[in-house]
Amino acid sequence: MSQSLDGRTVLVTGANGALGEQFVVDGLARGASRIYAAARTPRGWDDERVRPLPLDITDAAAVAAAVATAPDVDLVINNAAIAPAGDSIAGPEDQLRQIFETNFFGTLRVANAFAPVLAANGGGTLLNILSSAAWVNVPTGYAASKAATWSATNALRVQLQGQGTQVIGLLVGMIDTPMSIRWDVPKVSTASVVAQAYDGIADGALEVLADEGTRELKSRLGTPAEELYPWLDELIRGFVA
Repeated sequence: MSQSLDGRTVLVTGANGALGEQFVVDGLARGASRIYAAARTPRGWDDERVRPLPLDITDAAAVAAAVATAPDVDLVINNAAIAPAGDSIAGPEDQLRQIFETNFFGTLRVANAFAPVLAANGGGTLLNILSSAAWVNVPTGYAASKAATWSATNALRVQLQGQGTQVIGLLVGMIDTPMSIRWDVPKVSTASVVAQAYDGIADGALEVLADEGTRELKSRLGTPAEELYPWLDELIRGFVA
């Protein structure tokens, strides 16, 4: 563990999930002074530095209430997201809207709501958890929502640079969590992803590419479409079969 969070106050959305829990646990280990562990139905924690916080990121009133409860935050980890089974870009439309309401609009809602808090606390840091699916032609609403959120993250970096806020996009492929259990493919551990994320925060990174597959994918994005997309088609064959 190479980088410290001493003195920082952290908000983690989706804190009940495997990745969110890892952000809380590792944040404590790195010396965060307080962590708001946000979830629709918050769980209990056995460390007094953790403050359970009820938060549904699709509910504007709930987000406003979270801002009022956590005015000391200087690091926001936008982790909450959904990836429903049977998700398809072909619909149904109601499910696609639900995915975008959580993964895109919810993430952006939290970022915009906490931006003034970060500004008031010295600028701070905003970390959006994205996915390498943003760069891959997987025919799902999840992938489309993460592509939109990647674009929004880059836009937020421009929007918030004047207040000194560090905006980071974390991109990663399959993480070993209950959400990914239905796919028999190589996966990276939550511990590895979170360690890289926190080190990236300390190092002033703009992007964290948290596994080898994502790093390779990023390196190929500049290749001609006629080469890139056949390679991607082969890459994702196991996910759409």
